[in-house]
Amino acid sequence: MSGRTNPKVAVLMGGPSAEREVSLSSGKECVAALQAAGFQTIAIDAGADLAARLDAERPDVVFNALHGRWGEDGCVQGLLEWLRIPYTHSGVLASALAMDKEKTKAAYRAAGLPVVESILATKAEVASRHVMPAPYVVKPYNEGSSVGVYIVQEGANTPPDLSDDMPDVLMVEAFVPGRELTTAVMGDRALGVTDIITDGWYDYTAKYTTGGSRHVIPADIPAEIYEACLDYAVRAHQALGCRGLSRTDFRWDEARGLDGLILLETNTQPGMTPTSLAPEQAAHAGVDFPSLCKWLVEDATCDR
Repeated sequence: MSGRTNPKVAVLMGGPSAEREVSLSSGKECVAALQAAGFQTIAIDAGADLAARLDAERPDVVFNALHGRWGEDGCVQGLLEWLRIPYTHSGVLASALAMDKEKTKAAYRAAGLPVVESILATKAEVASRHVMPAPYVVKPYNEGSSVGVYIVQEGANTPPDLSDDMPDVLMVEAFVPGRELTTAVMGDRALGVTDIITDGWYDYTAKYTTGGSRHVIPADIPAEIYEACLDYAVRAHQALGCRGLSRTDFRWDEARGLDGLILLETNTQPGMTPTSLAPEQAAHAGVDFPSLCKWLVEDATCDR
């Protein structure tokens, strides 16, 4: 962002993705935080008229609080590049790459980062037979927030009963037992490691329902694993070409030590409420929520 005094910031939220409600919550909190930090702020629910709204409002900066497809996969980033409006978080290529779970894994592998075996299969194939030995996980290859995740347990006699709204192409990956860990990266700095504790799978309900999960920060894990999460998250951020804020999720099988730590995915648009994982880690690192939002605005550019 150029050195404008009191820039006008448009916060994009909502949108048409499966994560619309989460994005509205993130956007509302970001508007309040940016106003507290002294910015002129307008909220825009990103619909089909987004280009016209931005042209009418003429913001100096766009704060991207969208989650899921269209807002997180490079689409809105491309629009903002076309309009030449500086924006927060990752650019077109990194956003598209990180949203495609199979291409993300290819980038991880090229950077020497550990991932689990996976394949892409059609919905019809997955519904008709076991496409890999159980236990395994089935999920869309291009959604976030654990939208549409199925776990097929060892010994299951039948493949998963998929909902009608699952996409035609799915990722199927070997199930990794153990703990759910996550690390946010702010610029080039890993902020910490959170241990996410749930009664079951850390799915969409566990993420966004009050009491659905408990966050332990700093995670009570061996120093070797903690440091590896910090290192891997920065390397993942760099391998994908991320900018601003990202968050990388891990599974850790304690029985296997460091060999049991694998990367699941990198989120280029982490949840942005004060109690979301990335802002919690920023607060733990001494960066309060208004300061985090202010930093993201000041980091905003085109050509990301």
